[in-house]
Amino acid sequence: MKITDVRTILVNRYLFVEITTDEGLKGIGESGAWGFLDASKGAVDALRTYLIGQDPLRIEHHWQYMYRCWHFRGAAIMGAISAIDIALWDIAGKYYAAPVYNLLGGRCRDKARVYAHAGGKTTEETIENLKKAKAQGFTAIGHLSPFLDESRDTPYFITHAREMAEAIERIGAYRDAVGNEVDLCIEVHRRLKPADAVVFSRGIEPFYPYFIEDPIGADNFDSMAEVADKINIPIATGERLNNPQEFAMLIKRNAVSYVRPDVCMCGGITGAKKIAALAEAHDLMVVPHNPLSPVSTAACLQIAVSIPNFALLEYPGDDQPALSEKFGATGVENGVLKKDMVKSTFQCTDGFMEIPTAAGIGIELADNLEERFPYRRRGLKTRLHVDGSVVDQ
Repeated sequence: MKITDVRTILVNRYLFVEITTDEGLKGIGESGAWGFLDASKGAVDALRTYLIGQDPLRIEHHWQYMYRCWHFRGAAIMGAISAIDIALWDIAGKYYAAPVYNLLGGRCRDKARVYAHAGGKTTEETIENLKKAKAQGFTAIGHLSPFLDESRDTPYFITHAREMAEAIERIGAYRDAVGNEVDLCIEVHRRLKPADAVVFSRGIEPFYPYFIEDPIGADNFDSMAEVADKINIPIATGERLNNPQEFAMLIKRNAVSYVRPDVCMCGGITGAKKIAALAEAHDLMVVPHNPLSPVSTAACLQIAVSIPNFALLEYPGDDQPALSEKFGATGVENGVLKKDMVKSTFQCTDGFMEIPTAAGIGIELADNLEERFPYRRRGLKTRLHVDGSVVDQ
């Protein structure tokens, strides 16, 4: 069997890769370099010249070749490699008439616990969405911000005392709203400095969050380790890392409790398995980052099922809008949902997602995506402080 075509599909805010073989099998994957999809597409196009004519079943060899042939790597390139890798695993599963997880050692569990997204522009709106998610059966809810973000056009200023007090009080209100029957996953989006992260984390300890995600910038592993050493809440991080070596350094510094690989960014299913093994060797649990389309969910489920140290899977919801304000979504675009990208999605019941049983990763792209959902680039805008400096939001 040989690869005959590698096609990129830029639609809505997603980059999919479709690989075709001379036996008629097709595999799909997705790039997680969501802010730089044009660059990631260029990387896929460059790798196409290598892949044409190759045996698609030599997945590890192709991973090594693509990963090691670049003298300079980064998010765009690793997103491309990830999408290709997922598509190759999809082909392998279809070739052997088996779900991908059966090629990875088989099922470690019968279903995957997920955490839903809940947010809002006010505390009251967030609490309302929390209660809705609980009523739908979710036992873990995340993407919960302790900070209410205003428009990025509004200059930012708040005193330290007010910011900390309001953020801590808000987490307490979230806990009061759902009780202890729901685990809360707190998303800080790397907006705090280490000293502030320690103050905030100590303040929310009485509310027993499941974890605090990216309390500070993810680039400095030593600073993350310093924060981890001073607080009693598990840190979840890793979504901005894109190779096993970075995760190894993060883990070695005791800077993480819940490892967060993005299957569409960290080298695909192959890369995620390597990272999960590193985590397992250090008694750490894995919570895959999954903010993209249902194709990403399908790939994540293969990992969730096949590793022993899986904890939770992020699940933003297939009924959610495919676009957001970050992409300038207006009018008809707001009616496009994530589930519109594929022919069918997976069932989620009482906070657990069903395990795919179809061959491959278990999902297929919808027809005529490029005609139906034109590609939308993410706008370049970040918030500024009242003094004119850049703010992390």
